[in-house]
Amino acid sequence: MTVRVERTFDLDAAPEAVWAFIADPRKRAEPISVVDEFEETGEGTATWHVKLPIPLINRTATVETRETDVEPPEYVRFVGRSKVMRVVGEHELVLHENGTRLVNRFTVDGKLPGVEKYFERNLDGELDNLEAALRRELATTE
Repeated sequence: MTVRVERTFDLDAAPEAVWAFIADPRKRAEPISVVDEFEETGEGTATWHVKLPIPLINRTATVETRETDVEPPEYVRFVGRSKVMRVVGEHELVLHENGTRLVNRFTVDGKLPGVEKYFERNLDGELDNLEAALRRELATTE
């Protein structure tokens, strides 16, 4: 089973400010509650150490991520691969009358039982975390 979530944030901010946050892999990863550690490994690559509260996974899973498409200041797509899952994240910025609309799309394919169920229940909340972190950052840069 594959889990897909799409969420749109309407932000009263210039696209450049939204892009500064969403184009930074660390800023994208830190708000996600299951990301225990994060390290940039090169240009457009990073390793996420993910702790999923699933019985079959009693250790931290390493997810190797790579930005596959970057079109500043409008679009970034990354793919993460590990033994337990494959994740694809997309962030697209669109101008609207009051600022910037950020369209977020995530797809998670689990490779172990329970991974999809976890994300089916929790991915929307993780996007809440991402939105809150983005709004905090925008409030401090205004």
